[in-house]
Amino acid sequence: MTPAARLSGAIDLLCAIQNAPRRPADATANAFFRERRYIGGGDRRAISTLAWDVLRGWRRLHWHLEGSQGEISPRLLCAASMLLTGTTMDQVRMLFSGERYAQKPLTPREDVNLKHLEGKELSTQKQPVAVRLEYPDWIEPALRETFGSRMADEMEAMLGTPTLDLRVNLLKGTREDGLRALKSEGLNAVPTKLSPWGLRLDGRQPVTAAQAFKDGLVEIQDEGSQLVVAAAGAKPEHRVLDYCAGAGGKTLALAMTMENKGHIVACDVHEKRLEGAVKRLRRAGVHNVERHLLTTGDKWAKRRAASFDRVLVDAPCSGTGTWRRNPDARLRLTPEDIQELVIKQSEILDRAASLVKPGGRMIYATCSLLAAENGQQIDAFLKRRTDFVRVATEDLPDLLPAELREKAQFSLTPLRDGTDGFFACVIQRVEQKVETSQEEAPST
Repeated sequence: MTPAARLSGAIDLLCAIQNAPRRPADATANAFFRERRYIGGGDRRAISTLAWDVLRGWRRLHWHLEGSQGEISPRLLCAASMLLTGTTMDQVRMLFSGERYAQKPLTPREDVNLKHLEGKELSTQKQPVAVRLEYPDWIEPALRETFGSRMADEMEAMLGTPTLDLRVNLLKGTREDGLRALKSEGLNAVPTKLSPWGLRLDGRQPVTAAQAFKDGLVEIQDEGSQLVVAAAGAKPEHRVLDYCAGAGGKTLALAMTMENKGHIVACDVHEKRLEGAVKRLRRAGVHNVERHLLTTGDKWAKRRAASFDRVLVDAPCSGTGTWRRNPDARLRLTPEDIQELVIKQSEILDRAASLVKPGGRMIYATCSLLAAENGQQIDAFLKRRTDFVRVATEDLPDLLPAELREKAQFSLTPLRDGTDGFFACVIQRVEQKVETSQEEAPST
């Protein structure tokens, strides 16, 4: 595809995203490219990059275009994004040539709205902090509660392009095997700093086309997500429940730490997500996993009460920790969403807790930056359930790096750790002693 055709594809993709405001942009993009299988891998990446640049700079672009005549359309946003990142006005006009597969020429009104942007920068100190750092105004108090004086630096890091993290599947080979296999296909990965199984690539790379991925030697999984699994400390003899399993990313990693032994139940309320796990499980060579769809009135949980050694609760959350990957989520999130999620998380914790056997552990995790979804959620749970306690630091799994084993809960951020934003806490169900009355005491 020509540069002009790629730009046209990015504008079409942004229109599709704009027309589905409550649907995640990556889901819209996947459907967009499925319907256009004639677009090759390199062109898909180029189109996605153009569109995601606009989504990452959404508030700043609108700030620059404030006062523009007419609609601030995807066409205008794409052109503004290029101008504010070094493209000249003449080059932009050439891309809007009106030739085959290119967008029609800029209108006189669009030209007027754009030409004053040439030579300017996307970010400027004149912008309000929330605009410059691309977060909703209403969420600033919650971010300051989490980060304090580090808030601006942490949110600046959220504007960057994320790395592509992989997990080596130890059921198929070692981390060194993964490095060699990827390198043989021109993918130069490096080991991650915190996860013992992680590999990292810069930017968008065609990993799913690599033989190492097709053979199940590597899986796409953020390093932070891998560390949540490490915190579980699941062993071959354990019965493990992945309570909010989705498409099975953490389920796969749990099976690996369990050496494909023991028993894992992957649960979710969405049938399509669980169905999506089948292909991944097969590719990874995993055979110790049972899938279960949670439905209203289901007696399954009651029959399996207090029967699991480990229960992983990767709770539905605001996703604020993934804003680098999902910049559109900043635009969709509302205060009402947070209120609803906090209630849902609390209910999920209570239901999942009933499945942990005495002496067993529950690992609560989110990809949120907000205290209301993280530490405060655990504090409230421990007040409700006195039969659970935070795990002592010395009893946390050795798989966790030393700096994360210092406490029973940990947070990860792009600025400090180079991962997505994650929170995890390990709590244990205590074995309560049964008091024996004097009358019932056995005779000696």
